[in-house]
Formats: sequence, C-alpha cells, structure tokens
Amino acid sequence: MDTWVEFGRGPLFRLAFSLMLLGLLRAVLLTLQNIAEAWFRCADKSLNIKSIVAETLAWLLPAGRLWRKRPVYSTISFLFHIGLIVVPLFLLAHIQLWRAAVGFAWPAIPAKAADWLTLLTILTGLALLIARIAGRRMRAISRTQDYLWPFLLVLPFLSGYLLSHASLSAAGYHRLMFIHVCSAALVMLLIPFTKIAHCVLLPFSQLATAIAWKFVPGSGDRVAATLGYAERPCWIPNARAEQAVQTPTPPEVVAK
Repeated sequence: MDTWVEFGRGPLFRLAFSLMLLGLLRAVLLTLQNIAEAWFRCADKSLNIKSIVAETLAWLLPAGRLWRKRPVYSTISFLFHIGLIVVPLFLLAHIQLWRAAVGFAWPAIPAKAADWLTLLTILTGLALLIARIAGRRMRAISRTQDYLWPFLLVLPFLSGYLLSHASLSAAGYHRLMFIHVCSAALVMLLIPFTKIAHCVLLPFSQLATAIAWKFVPGSGDRVAATLGYAERPCWIPNARAEQAVQTPTPPEVVAK
C-alpha cells in the first residue's frame, strides 16, 4: 500500500495536474477562437468594454448579487467555492507536495483556518447536494454529473480531514490516504471535460455573450419574412402597430 500511496502522491499527481492544465488551456484557446470567429463575422463591432469588464468583475466577485435571488442557496454556494479554491492551494501539506514536485512553493494558511475551511466545504457541499435533490425545479434541470460532482468534490476534503484528526491504524491511514490522493487526481482529470471548466472560462463569458448577440447583417429582415412581416420594416418605430391600424376592416364585418 505504501507503494500505491507514493505513486498517487508522485507520478499520478503530476500526470493529473498536467492533463488538467493542458485540458483547461485547450478550453480557453477554443473559447478565444470562437469569440474571434464571431467577432470577424459580426458587422457591428462596437462593444461597451467598460460594461463588459464591470459585469465580469461582478460575476467573479458576486457578493453584491447573493441576496437578490435565492439568497440562502447563493450564500452556501459562495462559501463552498471559497473552500474549494483556498484549501487545495494553501494547505501546508499540499504546498509541500507541490515543492517536492516542481521545486518552488508559496506561503500556507494557518492550520486552524484550513480545518475550519475544510469543514465548511464539506457541510456546504452536502447542503448543495441535498438542495438539488429536494428542489423540484433543480431536479428538472439537473444531469447525472450535477449529483455526482458535490460528492466527488467533498470526498478529498472529508478524507483529508479524517487523515489529520481521526485515530487510525497504519493500514487504515494508508488506505484513506490512497482514497484521498486518487479522488483528488480524479477531480483534476475531470475538470477540463465537464462544467467545472467554468473556473477558467468564466472571465470570458460576458465578452462572448456581448459578441454572440450581435446578429449577422440582414438577419432581422429574414426573421420578419419568416414571420410573415416582410412588408413591415422592423427598423421603423411602431411599424407593425401602424400597419395594423391602417388595415381595412373586412367586408363581412362591415355588413354585420
């Protein structure tokens, strides 16, 4: 078991981390390519950069949005994401693993803070899973991965907390450590190929939306023709209302 644990903490960790980086880089490059293609096809190239930056920052730091709709769920989700980011990056044991793998590191957060954040992540992750199962509207839009991800993300935190605080035998410690490193590696391998890739794609979402909603030249006329309004130009204010007013009353209605 020692050999498997060392394999998980060494080659498996480096492989999973490398594939995660390459997969996320691919996702970013494809997103930028799609944005560039939409930009070159678009006739109207005017963009409100200030508004796009403001909206992007508002989504990256959503504290002001938390209490607008579903405040309890939004707050739990926000706290869950804080733990997901801070603990893996700034836990001392993880930083030491990183130093052994690549030769450099950064300051760690205090052990007590890491413990509280780990517990917070476990509790909020389970709460999100329960809310998804219990909520009728959320069940209607949920896929299988939406139920599996909270469990999979919580598993490394739960196993890591037990490794630090539970009284375990040597064999039990190594089995739990193997579960910890393998579940963390699985998370890293899956991130680029699932919706969790939004962790790097979110900064581009507002720009992509601003460009994507610019229709190609003549699309408005084609839509109007499809709807039967080819003779009612969409660029004239209240054209449809004016046309409706000018439409003569059918003879059979006048006769009555």
